[in-house]
Amino acid sequence: MQKINRRMMLAGGLAFPAAAGAALAPGDDDERFWSAIAAEYAPPAGVIQLENGNWGMMARPVLQAYQELVARVNRDTSFYARRGMTRDLMAARDQAAAAMGVPADEIAFTRNASEALRALILGYNRLTPGDAVLYADLDYDAMQTCMESLATQRRARVVRIALPEPATRQTLIDTYVAAMAANPRLKLILLTHLSHRTGLVVPVREIAGLARARGIDVIVDAAHSWGQLDFTLRDLDCDFVGVNGHKWLGAPLGVAFLHIRKAALDRIDRDPLNEAGGHDGIHTRVHLGTYDFAASLTVPAALAFQARIGSARRAARLRMLRDRWVTVARTIPGLDVLTPDDPTMHGAITSFRVRGITDSARNARLAKWLLDERGIFTVQRDGVAGGACVRVTPAVYTRVSDVDALAAALPGLMGFSRTI
Repeated sequence: MQKINRRMMLAGGLAFPAAAGAALAPGDDDERFWSAIAAEYAPPAGVIQLENGNWGMMARPVLQAYQELVARVNRDTSFYARRGMTRDLMAARDQAAAAMGVPADEIAFTRNASEALRALILGYNRLTPGDAVLYADLDYDAMQTCMESLATQRRARVVRIALPEPATRQTLIDTYVAAMAANPRLKLILLTHLSHRTGLVVPVREIAGLARARGIDVIVDAAHSWGQLDFTLRDLDCDFVGVNGHKWLGAPLGVAFLHIRKAALDRIDRDPLNEAGGHDGIHTRVHLGTYDFAASLTVPAALAFQARIGSARRAARLRMLRDRWVTVARTIPGLDVLTPDDPTMHGAITSFRVRGITDSARNARLAKWLLDERGIFTVQRDGVAGGACVRVTPAVYTRVSDVDALAAALPGLMGFSRTI
């Protein structure tokens, strides 16, 4: 394994070791390329890991960089913190901003997307008593709770909608347009770009544009989409976004980002711990205190690793792995796939439901059967208006044989479902 030093990390100069297929280019045999990628990961032995939605595994070069940075931060403590660490953190932030396609001063580190979104939702200062805010059933639980809290904190009226199932881009747009029309005092919408529950991708840019024309602000939860889909934040054309780094970027746990456009900064209050004077930038909207600095400093290594794959190539691979098992699932009577086959409406994550089994307990038993009987790890998800489901999430290290094993297990799962 090559030695990773600070200069390489901050310059994004990380390269694959030769043994891992560094000579492979996009025109070479695709499975050889992806086998080389898979060789850079160490998933749990004895199980097919198809539950990669919780957080992403660091590739070996990224893990090595993180370990070296943990050692440095631990060794040098304040000698480093007061003599260059801030500069290195800002260089890491700048590289992340460039990858997201936004100015560096519109990005701030947070420890997770929930922290970023909490700062946006609770800091949003354009609500007056009686104004409405809106979220959907597929939004993340903690963010739903934040939106609900605006009823007491801002005396807002909270509106909850259910997204259509099955969905199309147009039915999703129509659903939000109908909600806007039905709530003339609507001021704020939470949009989840890619749902952690089902994998559904919402046409954020179109919906946000329609909201903007009505004077409605939109906060975007991009925790799962950046790094899973091929896009930049500029493509979303939204003022407020929360992004995770420890999911699909494969950075260490505790890395995420807050994005606020400069022109919209005054719509979000400062964090109370940052109220005292100083420059009024995005960094004042969140307060991290003393946190895992090594995690944020590892971002350039994670970006460099992902750059060797390429955003479009990664997204296409994840869609292919999803499509491979979904194609089989579509042929099985009584098994419903909860994301459309429209490639603009899904990434890697896709959930399925055995028709008529809508409670969490029985979906948990289905996931348990897959693990116990076939060695395939998935997870049940609830909170969907149509009922609970089983979520399948491949990753860049997932092999074709892994999703083929899931496809082969589905008929047996259907047989088991009739016994519960």
